[in-house]
Amino acid sequence: MSEADRRRVDVREDAFHPRYVVWELTLKCDLACRHCGSRAGRPRSEELSLAEALEVLDQLRDAGTQEITFIGGEAYLNPDWLHIVRAATERGIRAGLTSGARALTAERCQQAAEAGLKSVSVSIDGLEETHDTLRAVKGSFKAATAAIAHVKAAGMHAFANTQFNRLNLDELEELAETLFALGIQSWQVQLTGPMGRAADRPEWLLQPYEMLELIPRLGRVAQKAQGRGVTVNAGNNLGYFGPWERWLRVHPYLGCSAGRHLLGIESNGDTKGCPSLPSGPYVKGNLRTERLDEVWSRLTFARERTTEELWGHCKGCYYAEVCKGGCAWTSHTLLGKRGNMPYCHHRAETLQKAGRRERIELAEQAPGDPFDFGRYRLIEENAP
Repeated sequence: MSEADRRRVDVREDAFHPRYVVWELTLKCDLACRHCGSRAGRPRSEELSLAEALEVLDQLRDAGTQEITFIGGEAYLNPDWLHIVRAATERGIRAGLTSGARALTAERCQQAAEAGLKSVSVSIDGLEETHDTLRAVKGSFKAATAAIAHVKAAGMHAFANTQFNRLNLDELEELAETLFALGIQSWQVQLTGPMGRAADRPEWLLQPYEMLELIPRLGRVAQKAQGRGVTVNAGNNLGYFGPWERWLRVHPYLGCSAGRHLLGIESNGDTKGCPSLPSGPYVKGNLRTERLDEVWSRLTFARERTTEELWGHCKGCYYAEVCKGGCAWTSHTLLGKRGNMPYCHHRAETLQKAGRRERIELAEQAPGDPFDFGRYRLIEENAP
């Protein structure tokens, strides 16, 4: 047995290691989404070469990575993406894709399946008019829904993902029916976070008190979905601990997983504990110049997180020891630091019983860089 194989065997299931990786292959994109957190469009300067990507894959294999989801920008616009998918598969790592799917043709899907790609999650953020508005390209809804059929025809698992915001909230149930009719197997739902281009449009963001409406509606949809063989899964920035949790999470929520079992890689090699985290405060190294184990050793905030960093309503919450402030990405990009997460169903319900609610208000504009954020005021007031 080689030393690399021995290291891989030594990785225990319960040990902190990058079990699941989300890898941005390029920031180049064929859409111009008005709510894009990374402000994708043009590629980053000095994106990883194929040789560098293969070296990263070797290190991920040795670290015990079981699954990689490739993203962008648009991952298929990286000219080496099929080589990278094939190389991941050859190393025993399950490969998936998350895509806006503007040009995810039948031919591309067949090539991807032959390279070893197992699943594709197509981003669909509303019915046709709303989706095309958010994606800033007319016809993007038709392309995305057609891509689901192409994925299935190629023999891959077809998933969907949706960000909820003020533009598409009223379409929730109809959108769910549309996606289920297309034959998806799983639907990931989350909130549009206050980062990137979405930070420039505060009027599109849901208010914290709207969790009182959103979560029960999602829960009822998830109940019906189970009878149709579809799993509805709430993302990390949507929660927590209310009566609908068992319908919206495959596993109980145990807090932020950044740098515990999750790793995010940007297309230039910059590395952080979660792909959604803003780059500035959370990139802790670059895989072009450092080895993965060295960078991983610095991605420790979620491993070492205690209730000491909690503030606001999170500090005195009944679930503080388990949740530890929820999604670091959303709280940091909203309020400038983690430890206080307003988008929480339990919190909204607790405030409602006291006749109170929270809302956000833009205080400082985002500078305009990839994965950037501004700052919001969190206002607590009497509920009308």
